[in-house]
Amino acid sequence: MIYLRSFLFQLYFWVWSVFTATWMVALLPLPRRFAVAALTFWSKGLFFGLRWVADVKVEVRGREYLPTGPALVAAKHQSMFDVFSQFGLLPDACFVMKKELLNVPLFGWHGLKAGMVVVDRAGHSAALKKLVRDTLEKMKEVRQVVIFPEGTRGAVGVPGDYKPGIAALYRELDLPVTPLALNCGVHWGKSFLVKPGTIVFEYLPPIPAGLKRGEFMRELQTRIDTATKALEDEGI
Repeated sequence: MIYLRSFLFQLYFWVWSVFTATWMVALLPLPRRFAVAALTFWSKGLFFGLRWVADVKVEVRGREYLPTGPALVAAKHQSMFDVFSQFGLLPDACFVMKKELLNVPLFGWHGLKAGMVVVDRAGHSAALKKLVRDTLEKMKEVRQVVIFPEGTRGAVGVPGDYKPGIAALYRELDLPVTPLALNCGVHWGKSFLVKPGTIVFEYLPPIPAGLKRGEFMRELQTRIDTATKALEDEGI
């Protein structure tokens, strides 16, 4: 049954995504809010597909910490769904996305239209300065900037390798950071299979502004990895 459900969900995912991305082309000349509304609609369609096709529920914990104003969210990264989901959970999610994703047909266009922060990971110090500058601009638009400190998807059960980008944003923005733990990789990881159960997103208490770099990075990784491990153990 899991193979059949996984096949049907993967089919649903691609049909739904291509369908949505195609009609969204008509929104490209319109203001950004229309693209954001369409991405929210797309994301909630994935929630529906997970629940009714793959038998995967989505649960949100720590709603009292879920940011609604300008905010910096640092999330664990295990699955594509880590990205897709936040369009349906945050009021105006803005992702830090790698430059290479702009080459993905349709997705790159809509990412630019929705105002994502694009980073060239080969740019080193210049890319880091641009990341800070662009993120400061997004904060003026009252958006929730989501960054994956690990930079790329990691395996379930493996502690993250946290990159310096999040530390630079934390220092320059002088804002609290909301850590986000999750267990998406247990149910919808890199493989074809989608495992029934409950995907949990847990927004953790914000880390206050003003900590020294080393203290902040230790606190961020400890909170995210500890909470993620607990969620993984629930789902396995």
